[in-house]
Amino acid sequence: MAWNDRFECMPVEELQRFQLAKLKETVSWLYEKVPFYHRKLDELGVKADDLKSLEDIAKLPFTVKNDLRDNYPFGLCAVPMNEVVRIHCSSGTTGKPITGPYTAEDLEQWTECVARVLSAASVRKEDIVQISYGYGLFTGGLGLHQGAGRVGCTVVPTSSGMTERQVMLMKDFGVTALCCTPSYALTIAEMAEEMKMPIRDMPLRVGILGAEPWTAAMRDEIEQKMGIKARDIYGLTELGGPGMAFECDEGNGLHINEDHFLVETVDPVTLEPVPLGQRGEMVLTAIQRRAMPLLRYRTKDITTLRREPCSCGRSFVKMDRITGRSDDMLIINGVNVFPSQIESLLSDIEEIELQYLLVVRKKKHLDELYIRVEGKKEVFDAGPGKVTEVERKIAGHIKGLMGIGVGMELVPPKGLKRSEGKAVRVVDERPK
Repeated sequence: MAWNDRFECMPVEELQRFQLAKLKETVSWLYEKVPFYHRKLDELGVKADDLKSLEDIAKLPFTVKNDLRDNYPFGLCAVPMNEVVRIHCSSGTTGKPITGPYTAEDLEQWTECVARVLSAASVRKEDIVQISYGYGLFTGGLGLHQGAGRVGCTVVPTSSGMTERQVMLMKDFGVTALCCTPSYALTIAEMAEEMKMPIRDMPLRVGILGAEPWTAAMRDEIEQKMGIKARDIYGLTELGGPGMAFECDEGNGLHINEDHFLVETVDPVTLEPVPLGQRGEMVLTAIQRRAMPLLRYRTKDITTLRREPCSCGRSFVKMDRITGRSDDMLIINGVNVFPSQIESLLSDIEEIELQYLLVVRKKKHLDELYIRVEGKKEVFDAGPGKVTEVERKIAGHIKGLMGIGVGMELVPPKGLKRSEGKAVRVVDERPK
């Protein structure tokens, strides 16, 4: 069921006319209000009136993460601070944090987008929703909280962490919907088993999971262990947080809220447009935000866009599950490798759990990939010979399908640190 039939099911031609009008408004707004974009547009000799069709978006400048860091904290803000009612930001673990200021109108739009996410995941007013995304500067907790409040649900704002308590409250409160990262969902499921309170015996029926890449195999594991339907969502702090894209009942790609976000895919090397149906780097333009709309923001996320009839009735374009990031790509002995590819191959090995860590090291002049992955209890019960056998099996499987040699270490169950938020999957130990 669509939350907002007017836009979610709008005929494509009408939707694209709406997008073009909003794009022109946004370009005019930024040219007038933000010196950074005024200068960029002047350098290219482009004005809002030059945009005659959506294809003309290619005339506009790209925005990259360093532009946000260089203009930290509010150099890209298009409104005075007395109109900013909230500020979120990224963790800043790879540099200065990315700030996300919001006007009251921006918060209203964000809440609307997240309500659509939850409605598409079959969340209704009668549901009890446990939000185990982190609250605070991270957009996940408060973003889902606002959307659930708009739907009218009972909200349990647990935030992340204190996993034993999460399980207890989930059972005692009769929680029916869980919002968290996919990796933390597995952590909750493991804790529930240890506590002899399996999630499958609880009323929980759906998980709204995002904030990190995850594979179809990970979805299957979550659904099997928890007895729920796992729904994928997508969003970025830079574009306003969760609510940009969501899965419907069809479970075949994520609908993008196109009345709020204009989406493109480009070749990450040439930056030339990539047609629908071909894989490329996703580029997003916010066309309704007021405080900090971004033009052609390079997400670095690799996906495929598809526009096709959907059984849910929504006309919004779909994006496939993120397969990797153009800046996360590892080059191992000349082979391009994304962590999600490794996870997909690991999911073929029945003797392990999908808890792993990829360590990149320098060996002489070449990069070396070293994988630590948890083996199941019965493997270690069988002795060192079985452990070695499984390590060789994994290394051979990866070598056979990807053509790269990897170092392998099978660790006992719970041998890797669990995540309460976004999972850390890659550690780079190469000299800086």
